[in-house]
Amino acid sequence: MASSGRDFCTLCYDDDGSFTEAVTWCTKCEMLLCTDCEKHHTKSRTSKDHKTMSTKDYHKLPKFMLEISSQCRDHKKKFELYCSNHDCPCCVTCITGTHKKCQDLKPLSDILKQVKSSASVQLLEKDLKNVKENLEEIIKYLLSRIDTNKSQKTKAAEQIRSMRKSIDDFLNKLEQEILDDLESKHSQLKSKMNFFLQQVTQQANKISQLQSEFSKMKQSANELQMYIGLREIETTTSKVAKYIDELKSGDNLDEKNLEVSIPSALESILQDVKSFGEINISTSQSTLRIKPGRKNQAQNLVPTVPRIEKIKPSMILPDGKYLTINHKSCTSHVLLLFGNDGIFERKVITFKEYIHDACFVRNNTVAVTLGSENHTALVDIERNIIIQTIKLSHSCCGVASDGHILVISNAEKSTIVNLNDVSQTILEEVGAASLSLFGGNIYGTVFSDNKVCCYKETGEPLWTFQHHDIDSPEGIALDKHGFVYMISRGNNNLVVLSPDGKTCKTILSEADGINLPVALDIHREKGMMTVSSKIKEIGGKNDDWDYKMYQTAFVYKI
Repeated sequence: MASSGRDFCTLCYDDDGSFTEAVTWCTKCEMLLCTDCEKHHTKSRTSKDHKTMSTKDYHKLPKFMLEISSQCRDHKKKFELYCSNHDCPCCVTCITGTHKKCQDLKPLSDILKQVKSSASVQLLEKDLKNVKENLEEIIKYLLSRIDTNKSQKTKAAEQIRSMRKSIDDFLNKLEQEILDDLESKHSQLKSKMNFFLQQVTQQANKISQLQSEFSKMKQSANELQMYIGLREIETTTSKVAKYIDELKSGDNLDEKNLEVSIPSALESILQDVKSFGEINISTSQSTLRIKPGRKNQAQNLVPTVPRIEKIKPSMILPDGKYLTINHKSCTSHVLLLFGNDGIFERKVITFKEYIHDACFVRNNTVAVTLGSENHTALVDIERNIIIQTIKLSHSCCGVASDGHILVISNAEKSTIVNLNDVSQTILEEVGAASLSLFGGNIYGTVFSDNKVCCYKETGEPLWTFQHHDIDSPEGIALDKHGFVYMISRGNNNLVVLSPDGKTCKTILSEADGINLPVALDIHREKGMMTVSSKIKEIGGKNDDWDYKMYQTAFVYKI
């Protein structure tokens, strides 16, 4: 027991209620012990082998570990068994209740003695490291996205201001042009009007002078002078009157008005343009690459990885659908979908090009390699359409994917295709007939050399394996433990290879019904393996498709 930051001996308190300071914690008895009780504890035949620790170290343990008890909370009895089905310890009473129907019960002591020495400790340590690194990568990625968005904001603001300046400069230019035109036309009009004004003014001055002379003539001229003067005035007056008539009959006295006409496109800016633009947030797939985590990590505390000599597949009924390739003719190659009962469901898509291989990618998408055409098609098997075609610099035979990348190979080289941006990286030394990806590595079969190779994703070779049981290897796949399964077509065998590429074992042969196998796939989470040789056509006429899984297509539990 503990109080006010001090630990007191459990035995002393239970014996006489005294509070003696504890110095040791027994992990087996789950008790705090004082100095005297610790001495008796270490001398006792039943407890001398118990592991103890100082109270100081005891309090360094995580809080959740301090709350763990070796006794069943429901029945107050010591845990003695471990249930693999429920992944939990249980007491002897538990097996008559909650765990009554559980078959896989093991002594808890057998489980516990392997825990610290098991690979799970290193795996969990690696998982923690990977998760921490993934979180750091995500933080780094998010910080970079924040910086990127800030830069995008600055760039967008610059674009807006630049557009505004361009519009201002353009409108200022148009404004100056029309003002210059206004000034020019006004000057022309004014000059013409001034010219006519000057002419009319001259005529008016001439008439005014005649009026003055006529007045003087009436006062002082004799009859002869009056007669001749009247004739002269009449002639001049007639000329001026004729000039006025000419002005009226022409367009010189028409009203010349200065007007401005604004284009409707310019006026519509005030009516139609409601904003300077729009700010949108577009979404694209993340380019962040993080390390994949293991599934069902807690269950790995109980060692379940089999040794290669214990691997023996057992026949089971399929519980999922299958996509297969049928070469109907030299110009008709079809992807077919079969149900979990092996009955044909529908034709997905037909290619004129020869189909070499296919693999699942993600989201109802499969990749199909089309050999000498040097391209690989991504097919949506729900909509039955090609959604993308990837062109390569070499022929396309084997293909594998982890949902982030495609690796496409032929006998000489391979290409990694990043599914986010479709960028390509050629691996000149990685040539394979069939491919599989696992744990960041590339696995491939070399048909002509009867060997299996393992490479890093960079193309760096890790190991190569050859054995007399491996003859003309084709299909290849890995289970969740990293064991490598491959079809040995030359001798009708199915061979499994250890994860380190050092030992192998034939697990299926002609005696098991294997005959000219051509395809192999493994569902890692379910531990299911499919091995097939061909599809048999039942009764189809023309394009009336009707297919069933032929007897050489088997599903195994591994």
